[in-house]
Amino acid sequence: MDLTNKIAVITGSSRGIGNAIAKKLAEYGATTVINGTSDASRVERVAEEIKASGHECLGVLADISTQEGVSRLFSTAVEKYGRIDILVNNAGITRDNLVLRMSEEDWDTVLDTNLKSVFLCTKAALRYMIKQRWGRIINMSSIVGISGNAGQANYAASKAGIIGFTRAVAREVGSRGITVNSIAPGYIETDMTLKMDPAIAEKLKNQIALGKPGTPDDIAEIVAFLVSDKAGYITGHVLNVDGGMSGV
Repeated sequence: MDLTNKIAVITGSSRGIGNAIAKKLAEYGATTVINGTSDASRVERVAEEIKASGHECLGVLADISTQEGVSRLFSTAVEKYGRIDILVNNAGITRDNLVLRMSEEDWDTVLDTNLKSVFLCTKAALRYMIKQRWGRIINMSSIVGISGNAGQANYAASKAGIIGFTRAVAREVGSRGITVNSIAPGYIETDMTLKMDPAIAEKLKNQIALGKPGTPDDIAEIVAFLVSDKAGYITGHVLNVDGGMSGV
């Protein structure tokens, strides 16, 4: 999976799954643009780690839930590298609560960060991909967007929306040599899942057919495949990467 000379933008890549994806794409030769929303030092630290491994990398602090932030991210990337070949829409947050207790602010914040950002970033990337008649877009969903989960109506809605968005855009841009796919991770050990209630975490782990949680690297390898030429005939697809958690 040779990604040499490809320019990849990965949102939410200063930690967790996004971090692993950025490092994996760099390992396969891509020039990476990493992104975080609030912690400039963390973004810079990850960028320096990738550079230290011998790969070109640019870190951009930008709130991709807003048009202003997205414009800053893509204009900075294109100004430095001239184009965008790969987009991984990975940024995501949770604000869990039962529907009757969920605030409008928590609903809006999750939908803006998880779903609206995918629309804004995809639209920005397509301006370049359509001109070059080649592109790869990966949208990070979740098995929660397929099966639902009590206490996560906002998160589930955002992740289900990503699936519909993925399939619609894949139909729009397929004729331009652009593929659009989604990955639905299961229980992956990250900072986000470590904050989960231990009882809920244990219940989820017991549903995994392979008997163990996944790692960010498990997701990163799948992303690397889907953005490579080897996956050029796959588009509009949602791939569960969950160890059999969603049903075997």
